[in-house]
Amino acid sequence: MSASAPASGARTAGRAAVLLALAADAVLVIAFAAIGRASHDSDVWTGLWQTAWPFLAGLGIGWLVVRAWRAPAAPVRTGLGVWAITVGGGMLLRWASGQGTAIAFIIVASLTLLVALVGWRVIVTVVRRVRPR
Repeated sequence: MSASAPASGARTAGRAAVLLALAADAVLVIAFAAIGRASHDSDVWTGLWQTAWPFLAGLGIGWLVVRAWRAPAAPVRTGLGVWAITVGGGMLLRWASGQGTAIAFIIVASLTLLVALVGWRVIVTVVRRVRPR
């Protein structure tokens, strides 16, 4: 980065890293929905969008609220906020659209998405720290 680059550029990750992080989050949310549907003997493909859209919307809101593009791989600064808003927003949208929000589902979704959305960020952070320079 050049000395004349704006300060905001110093805090913003590269475009490719941001897009990769956003894609990883979206794929993990869709995988969560697909696995959930499959585990209940549901037709995965037919109802996948119905199950996934509330969480994908929550994910989008989470990315905006925490400004995830500034540090897309940060487990605490980005991951925890994106996770909390994805789960909270997803559950509110499921409730508003007449989908189930049983306590057991809230617990399973919260833990699964915590491992997924924060977990990959922890792995990236550890690999970056132990990787020889």
